[in-house]
Amino acid sequence: MIAPVFVDTNILLYARDAGEPIKQPLAEQWLRRLWQERSGRISAQVLSEYYVNVTRKLVPGLSSERAWEDVEALCSWVPQATDCALLTRGRELERRYQLSWWDSLIVAAAQLQQCALLLTEDLQDGAQYGELKVRSPFTLAVSDAGAPYRVEREQAAPRHRQRGRPIGSRPKRA
Repeated sequence: MIAPVFVDTNILLYARDAGEPIKQPLAEQWLRRLWQERSGRISAQVLSEYYVNVTRKLVPGLSSERAWEDVEALCSWVPQATDCALLTRGRELERRYQLSWWDSLIVAAAQLQQCALLLTEDLQDGAQYGELKVRSPFTLAVSDAGAPYRVEREQAAPRHRQRGRPIGSRPKRA
């Protein structure tokens, strides 16, 4: 299974932008894979930016009804809410890496969702923020994302000892 992958707004927009004949099919391939593997992640910020840009700035844009259908579908990716935890992490990232506020919130949302990969064109391709790697979906082929971003699910060791006595160790009654 591929580790969770955070998708920035621009990737969602490119997938809808017929005026980008090179980037559109690549963005669509990424989104198809993430839907198939159920590994896509986003934030409320991304959904808001997508809705505004796809209805008002993209030419030709989507109707508000069609854009809302996209937003509703993407809500199944369980978007990171804008809450105090996100804002605090964003502030830490802004200060540490000198990122813009909005980019800090994107990185923070990806980190809070334990993503291994952030697909965006807005940050430096190959940049690393803790365990999070930034990649442009236009330089990283969908087929190349397999090995470095795979997560093997291990059975976690129990944190506590089992309650009671092990079976067979009970004293016999007289």
